[in-house]
Amino acid sequence: MVSGSVLSALAAEVAALEGVLSGLSEEEAVLPTRCAPWDVAALAMHTVGAVLRVGPMLDGGARAPGPLVSAAGYYRPDVRFSAEVDADRVGSAVEAAARRSDAGEPGRVLRERWTPLRERLAAEAEGRVVVTRHGDPMLLSEFLVTRVVEAVLHGWDMADALGRAPWTAPEALDAVRSLVFGGADRDVVESVVPGVWSDVSAGVSAVRAVTGRALPGGGVDRGDLERAGVRLLALGGS
Repeated sequence: MVSGSVLSALAAEVAALEGVLSGLSEEEAVLPTRCAPWDVAALAMHTVGAVLRVGPMLDGGARAPGPLVSAAGYYRPDVRFSAEVDADRVGSAVEAAARRSDAGEPGRVLRERWTPLRERLAAEAEGRVVVTRHGDPMLLSEFLVTRVVEAVLHGWDMADALGRAPWTAPEALDAVRSLVFGGADRDVVESVVPGVWSDVSAGVSAVRAVTGRALPGGGVDRGDLERAGVRLLALGGS
């Protein structure tokens, strides 16, 4: 079966996200986010779509040629950041938000579609390969790591817009932290951000810094983390 740890991390983050999105008010849905021009509703639509995208991929055909792409390799700067791709990604979420019946629709969609999808994912073989919409052949478990990243980071974007504390599931934070800091020397990163591996607050602050989501007074310098060898993800092509 697919790696239980990454699936559990995604399931935990989805549960937290669904609870928030299902209870949104119309006033909250139209609040602006740092992901302009998306408001909370559009960002919610995008995030739900990113999580559920794995469903159609399971129905995909033959594996694309070439070496397998890792979760870190998925976040590389290439055509997925072109003006055409960006325009489609931004526009589709805006249009979906405009068509919603009410503010809680993204949460309901996530709740209704995630349960059967999770059951299907749990039944997949550990070595299952899927092909992303960008043409990347990936182990399903590696692609699921990217879905955790999308849910966590955009969860922070929405939490900040809503003026709420992040609802990040601990196991989801662990998955993102491992991806972002996994290529660097642990001791060096620890010297830059004491407690980064063991303390939730330090881990969140460090990940925020390297993903462009640092809050005022966050206390973590992105440049210091770069010099420590921390992996910087090219974000935007979910």
